[in-house]
Amino acid sequence: MTKIITTIAFFVCSLLSAQSQFEQGMGKAFQLWGQGKNSEASDMFERISAAEKTSWLPNYYVALINTTAAFQTKDKEQINLLLAKAQKALDFEMVKNPNNAELLVVQAMIHTAWIAFDPMTNGQKLSGKVMELYAKAQAIAPENPRVIFEKAEFEIGAAKFWGTDTKPMCAQIEKAIGLFATFKPETAFSPTWGLDRATVAAANCK
Repeated sequence: MTKIITTIAFFVCSLLSAQSQFEQGMGKAFQLWGQGKNSEASDMFERISAAEKTSWLPNYYVALINTTAAFQTKDKEQINLLLAKAQKALDFEMVKNPNNAELLVVQAMIHTAWIAFDPMTNGQKLSGKVMELYAKAQAIAPENPRVIFEKAEFEIGAAKFWGTDTKPMCAQIEKAIGLFATFKPETAFSPTWGLDRATVAAANCK
């Protein structure tokens, strides 16, 4: 009996230790990202994902970090490297979670980064896919502020390109801002980003 209790106690301690390591690692990765150390943060999230197979979040952040970085450069080689890394991390999780709205948003953002880099080549090819992804994400999570905002922002970009009215999309951005106030993330590390960008976008609408 003592041996069984000892074994159970050891197992529980191992679980708690693993959880603690996951939390510590995620916290450190977020800290690096907050300091603008994108490569280091991405590498740390990659290491966490290799150790923690059950959570989709580390690979999600690998994809998000590299995708957002791709929007900030015009260097073709760099964009290829960043988006390839983002896509690989996302693909790994999409196989397991094809109906995860947060993953769908990042996939749409990856396509959008390709469009922004070369609109003439990629616009017609990927714009329809982006809208399909946002439509699917919205059907799954209609109250998710990132789904509403990112969809509206993409549509504003298209509207400006074609010279059409952006007022309906601006209204959706205002809706997203309201949803950020009530959105409750599932865990301490679940996505919460977007409010600052939505606020800027709403100001630009006015």
